[in-house]
Amino acid sequence: MAEPVTVNPSAAGPVVTVEVDVAAAPYFGQPPIPGVTLRPGAVAVPALASQVRPALVLPERETRELIAAARANDVGQGGTFAAGPAGVQVWSGAFDGPGGTRGHALHLGSVDWSYNTPVKHYATIYRAMVTADGVAYGETTASILARVLALTGLSMDGTRLSLAAPPARDPFRRNG
Repeated sequence: MAEPVTVNPSAAGPVVTVEVDVAAAPYFGQPPIPGVTLRPGAVAVPALASQVRPALVLPERETRELIAAARANDVGQGGTFAAGPAGVQVWSGAFDGPGGTRGHALHLGSVDWSYNTPVKHYATIYRAMVTADGVAYGETTASILARVLALTGLSMDGTRLSLAAPPARDPFRRNG
């Protein structure tokens, strides 16, 4: 059994203990490889998560600008963001560990999206998540989403989030 991990998001909040057994298998259905484990902190455990409803669809221009801005402020280059195909992670600071590892930086939360949805180069933001470290830093799902959207000048107020409706997924497909 793995060592239990205790998370206490705030002194007044409940203490949550999570115990997880992880095994690695070389191929689906094969026996696990002994001695192979995940590094501590390799999987972010959400303390808070909010579904973005209705989902926020970013057109191609805004999606490309957001990814470019997050990469320009990448944790490996002194920033606090890490962009990937599934969304943008928010960190407490730049990665300062040996060989570009995270070092003292803490994962505060992330904004998750489906890329190329509903059409190519669009991103559909469907969730904002805050880790226990993010809660300790005072972050909320709204503040994480606001920080990521602010990379391209979008704000949380309704006027700026009223983007044009996305095109139909397949305009030539018949209904029925």
